[in-house]
Amino acid sequence: MRISDKGVAIIKQFEGYRLEPYLDTGGVPTIGYGCTRYENGAVVQLSDLPINQLRANELLAHRLVEFESGVSGSLKVSVSQNQFDALVSFAFNVGVGNLKSSTLLQKLNAGDDVGAAAEFSRWYFDNKKPLKGLLRRRAAEMQLFLKD
Repeated sequence: MRISDKGVAIIKQFEGYRLEPYLDTGGVPTIGYGCTRYENGAVVQLSDLPINQLRANELLAHRLVEFESGVSGSLKVSVSQNQFDALVSFAFNVGVGNLKSSTLLQKLNAGDDVGAAAEFSRWYFDNKKPLKGLLRRRAAEMQLFLKD
């Protein structure tokens, strides 16, 4: 399964676009639409050259393949396109490892879609600090997840 344009739009909306490397709220060097690594696996450095929007889109598309694969490999049940999109956005933000160990995924794989959706709202902390932006993102992901 691949993320749809709707899912990519949520990621872009909440990650924002930055042409120059910056430190995200967790202190991780980031560029473009929330990318922390390049296609070759190299970690973004604050000293890296700026990129343009075309390059940011290319980098995001490449990075999303990893998250699509991570989500697909974690699922034991069939999901809708909207659910998949929400899960990829979530994994892109918190990491595939955190998705795999989450109660959200456990509930989803047990067939409890509503319970899984409720778990999105628990993931709005970064370095133990609550962030309003993450709360808004989780609400958008949950809404998409529950959409028919």
